[in-house]
Amino acid sequence: MQKRFVGKVALVTGAARGQGRGHCVRLAQEGADIIALDVCKTFTTTGYDGPTVSDLDETIRLVEAEGRRALPFVVDTRDFEAVSGAVASGVETLGGLDVVIANAGICTGSRFVDISLEQWKETIDVNLTGTFHTLKATVPVLIAQGRGGSIVLTSSVAGLRGLPFLADYSASKHALVGLARSVANEVG
Repeated sequence: MQKRFVGKVALVTGAARGQGRGHCVRLAQEGADIIALDVCKTFTTTGYDGPTVSDLDETIRLVEAEGRRALPFVVDTRDFEAVSGAVASGVETLGGLDVVIANAGICTGSRFVDISLEQWKETIDVNLTGTFHTLKATVPVLIAQGRGGSIVLTSSVAGLRGLPFLADYSASKHALVGLARSVANEVG
């Protein structure tokens, strides 16, 4: 296995399970220390159980099993102050920031006409505003360090074309593609 991230620090949102956990473990296998953020709760409008603190603890255990340091933060990315605090603490403890993976997101399936106002708002706030908060808290750190870095925003095929029964999700993921392109043009 390559060791492309030796001496690097990566921040991952939605780190407790699924893709987020996978990102954390793979980055650790390649030498990165991890700042792991997750909300560790079930959202009001989703039809599935959300991640738990135990899930986040397991991610941390898996990263540490790779011989890397890992800092868990139970943070809702919709809360900018909480995200900023976790970033500041993680950067201070681990010595910097090199990779940002804004992965946190939720998905619900409904006919467009059945999407409630609450469902729309929660999906947009988690998937888009939470990612904006993550970038708002991390991009200044990357710039100030002056050593470059990588930013990854998790979108979806639903961010490239409209999919039925996913209007709220698809809208949020299309917006992430635009956000990624705009930020890349400014700070790339």
